[in-house]
Amino acid sequence: MHSATRSVQKGVANAAQEKRNFYFIAWRWHFYAGLFVVPFMCMLAITGLIMLYGPQIESAQYGDKIHVDPLSSQVEASDQLAAVQLAYPDSTVKEFIPAHATNEANRFAIIKPDGTGWFVLVNQYTGQLVGEIDRDNLYALANEIHGTLLIGDLGDRLIEIAASLAIVLLITGLYMWWPRDNASKAGFFKIRLQSGKRIFWRDLHANIGGITSLFLLFFLITGLSWAGVWGGQLVQGWSTFPAEKYYGIPVSDKTHASMNHGNEKEVPWNLEQAPMPISDKKLNSDPEEADLHAVHNMTMPKAHYNVEAQDLDTVINTGQRLGFRYFRVMLPTDDTGVYTLSADTISGDIQDPTQDRTVHIDQYSKQTIIDFNWGDYALMAKFMAAGVGLHEGELGWWNKALNTALCLMFMFISVSGVVMWWLRKPSGAGRLVPPPMPKDTRLWKIGALVMIITSVAFPMAGLAIISMLLLDFIVLSRIPAVARLVK
Repeated sequence: MHSATRSVQKGVANAAQEKRNFYFIAWRWHFYAGLFVVPFMCMLAITGLIMLYGPQIESAQYGDKIHVDPLSSQVEASDQLAAVQLAYPDSTVKEFIPAHATNEANRFAIIKPDGTGWFVLVNQYTGQLVGEIDRDNLYALANEIHGTLLIGDLGDRLIEIAASLAIVLLITGLYMWWPRDNASKAGFFKIRLQSGKRIFWRDLHANIGGITSLFLLFFLITGLSWAGVWGGQLVQGWSTFPAEKYYGIPVSDKTHASMNHGNEKEVPWNLEQAPMPISDKKLNSDPEEADLHAVHNMTMPKAHYNVEAQDLDTVINTGQRLGFRYFRVMLPTDDTGVYTLSADTISGDIQDPTQDRTVHIDQYSKQTIIDFNWGDYALMAKFMAAGVGLHEGELGWWNKALNTALCLMFMFISVSGVVMWWLRKPSGAGRLVPPPMPKDTRLWKIGALVMIITSVAFPMAGLAIISMLLLDFIVLSRIPAVARLVK
């Protein structure tokens, strides 16, 4: 009897020890992932806030140029375009962006001969040019840092690793936060003010992290969908349109991403990798007109390509007949380019993603070539169209307020994690002091396997985790001088 009792007690003790070991596994992974993720999380939150309030910042800087006095009638868009072409004869006019409000000026996006992008503001009631705004502004800088750290593909990969590891951080954090025993239940949805600094900061960090976890996962997934490997090579590639959509349509070697301005996302996510259709003057002109057009293009400076201004009115009328409520017009920038009418949530044009629409029009015949809309989107594309407006705070004041609070909380979670480490670290210790490695190495390997399986869908996270495993097994635990730094 006593032997059986001792056996049961031993089994219970072993089970309890396994739970503690697994907790330390999760904590150790949480710690190592946090080392990499924390600075990136703070950077993403800060730059995200700058972009969130980009329109307000721009209005404060350029309010005297942006705001106009509404009148009873407007000048034709073609006359506005002609005024811009006259004022900037050596620049390429790339896009016409009608104002969203009656007291704001219309915009024409231009590319100057030096390659820089500018918005030219036109008073749509008088036809007068009222100023210009450099597109390489604070918003553009924040956007570039947010996406590439200003170092191109390398920055994109580093941010992708950080965002992928943040999912590992989120999973391990939820495991540690979720109540398992009396100790963990004591701090679940509670802030213990009388239990010392470590417990106080732990409760703040864990509860705010737990409450915001689903929001964080949403931001990570929508952000990763634009990353170079997981987004560009996997998910985005699976969400393009079937070949039948392009049946009989001549296409360019350019993709829709070519319409983006630098790192700014102006094109719907699932269209970025889709090929651009082309305008074919041979199919739309008689031989004599085609020859004259070719000669005209040969004599034009190669630094710019301007369309006939009056054609803009025709294209706008087409868009109105097609049922657009609001739309912007991308102009052809070469003799095979097309007019593109678009209204989408990614650009902040509209707030209803089911109304996303992109239409391409032949620049010669003014006939519709291809029409992309919500019904053509794959499942992931619909998720992105619906989610990106929420990610960017475009769905109203409540969305902006929510995103502001979330960014501040994400930064607090990151900083509080560092504070918790500092309070736990022995005074004066010149080492990292991560959570101890469980002695049951078999169980530790199981935990590592779980993490690898969890992150296998995110290649850059898998690469980082394998690197961390090798570092922990080969270097940190086997080289005494290094081991002392991390104990």
